[in-house]
Amino acid sequence: MRNIALTLKYLGTAYHGWQVQKRDVTVGETLEKAAAMVVGHPVHMTGCGRTDAGVHAKVYVANFRTDSRIPCDRLPYALNTHLPEDIVVTHAMDVHEDFNAIGSCVRKEYTYLIYNSAIRDPFYVNRAWFYPKHLDETVMQRAAQCFVGTHDFAAVRSVGTDVKSTVRTVYYYDVQRNGDIISLKVCANGFLYNMARAMAGTVVYAAEGKFAPEAVTDILENGDRTAAGPTVPPGGLYMTQLWYDDGKAVFHVG
Repeated sequence: MRNIALTLKYLGTAYHGWQVQKRDVTVGETLEKAAAMVVGHPVHMTGCGRTDAGVHAKVYVANFRTDSRIPCDRLPYALNTHLPEDIVVTHAMDVHEDFNAIGSCVRKEYTYLIYNSAIRDPFYVNRAWFYPKHLDETVMQRAAQCFVGTHDFAAVRSVGTDVKSTVRTVYYYDVQRNGDIISLKVCANGFLYNMARAMAGTVVYAAEGKFAPEAVTDILENGDRTAAGPTVPPGGLYMTQLWYDDGKAVFHVG
């Protein structure tokens, strides 16, 4: 039995996240159905993360098992024939038996986009968060820097999934402006439910003057979700890089 890892990208607007659900259409379910048609048997896809409804992925990794002998270099073409235009498989490779798209992933990077202009742009609808009040990216960076390091991130997560620990390590959180687009790029060894979006909301609150940027440190230490910023809309969030290292499969995509 082969274990195959797929690299894909998708626009999440039409989907209720990655995770297969009973009633809502998801990316995972759509990919499983396409793969089943290609390999000729039911397929279970393990995804690298449970992205929320409306969240996008410029890069995503999933793995599945099959006894099909279709060469990996042909699989993307075969799968894309059965996928809608907003989901595209870009690469496939054989991996070792114990490889797991989520369990073998050691770092993830998300990028949140804000369209910061007085006038909205229709081409960024569901692609970036339209925010008409001017934001100072230097203040946002000062707030973002407070998230870097190993902390308890309970103050910036939503209740939704049970986890053993809310402690995570953030390796960097960079804020940059390019014209009207502000990008918030954060890399961590794992993300809690809605963590990336709540972090973005907290950084924006600091730029609005609701609290000093350095107050983010105290917000994290106190663990009070109500003291942090809001969970911003999902359409601006993208999974952008992934790092793998389980001792056998070592690679980086993004």
